[in-house]
Amino acid sequence: MDRIREIKWYKNYFMDFYLQRTEKERLKIQYTLKIVETQKIVPTRFLKKIEGVNGLYEIRVEFESNIFRIFCCNDNGSIIVLFNGFQKKTQKTPTDEIQRAKRIMDDYFNDKRNGRIN
Repeated sequence: MDRIREIKWYKNYFMDFYLQRTEKERLKIQYTLKIVETQKIVPTRFLKKIEGVNGLYEIRVEFESNIFRIFCCNDNGSIIVLFNGFQKKTQKTPTDEIQRAKRIMDDYFNDKRNGRIN
């Protein structure tokens, strides 16, 4: 399948989360990222906007009884920049995780604006 979006990560936030997962959990994360990369319209089951935070989204991964969320944003219309991820244990996404993702997103755009990243 052709890629519609490029996925990249900012600093080590996503990779730290990813490497802590089991091999089967990582495969499910890869599968979900491939959907986000290749589907013109990504179902909200896999990608959903975070209400109240402009530009912040969560990639939604379910594997067996585990639910994972990976925060991200668009950059230049087609690039998904991956931030922190976490294992969800309650119905509602924890406010502290959303605030952390917002801080990381702000840092990303500040670094980009100041020429520290491409």
